Amino acid sequence: MDPSPQRALSPALSVDKLTVAFGEKVIQQDVSFTVAAGSIFAVMVGSGSGKSTLLQAMIGLLPPTAGTIRVGEEDYWAASDDRRAQIDRGFGVLFQSGAMWTAMTVTENVALPLRMLTALNGPAIKTLAGVKLSLVGLAGSGDLMPAALSGGMTKRAGLARALALDPAILFLDEPSSGLDPMTARRLDDLILDLREGFGVTIVLVSHDLPSLFDVCDDGVFLDGETHTVIAHGAPKSLRDECTHPTVRAFMHRERAPADADAPTARARRPS
Repeated sequence: MDPSPQRALSPALSVDKLTVAFGEKVIQQDVSFTVAAGSIFAVMVGSGSGKSTLLQAMIGLLPPTAGTIRVGEEDYWAASDDRRAQIDRGFGVLFQSGAMWTAMTVTENVALPLRMLTALNGPAIKTLAGVKLSLVGLAGSGDLMPAALSGGMTKRAGLARALALDPAILFLDEPSSGLDPMTARRLDDLILDLREGFGVTIVLVSHDLPSLFDVCDDGVFLDGETHTVIAHGAPKSLRDECTHPTVRAFMHRERAPADADAPTARARRPS
């Protein structure tokens, strides 16, 4: 589903010539893309390609080696620590594992950002946490411990916590990883509902093709060999139109070619 023209005109997040590295080891280099406000943007390719490391730079956990990340018009990493902390409040993050605190109930997990970052009192926080759990289909599950949750419930509880502060940008790291197809589809539907109902911008890091095809408007494909972007476009467009052999192998679940040297591809956005 494409974003509306109004969404497409307004960037929520811009990455320009970004390089992330650990010492001499370059994870990704010269990465550039723009995420339109209200869109669902995919960061694609298989495990070990550095996509989660790129996510860490976007959410403030890893300073880049070079390049810029802009949130709206503001250079995130050029801002002061205090200003970055303010910008961070506009982010919601669902980590791949769900990252639930095992000694806390589900409600306490969801309430944690509210306790740490707002002046709300205890009853108000508990009520708001309950609202967020209802939003993701977990009403009545707040008193459970994380160990009692299924994989799908854990992801939804993590999503409720990511939504606690009403973020403008929601970052999802492999949200459907480890889920059966039906549970993954329900989570995809929830992601679409959040975008349509609240206008939240979503950056989805994933290699799960059904989810990518079902929910994403645009995206970039990161190459694990050259450590940079080799294709840009909606996942369905990349599947149907991109001629880069590595991208085609991924999109059609084929064996990757031995020599994938080819120019960066830009797929035509669907009308």
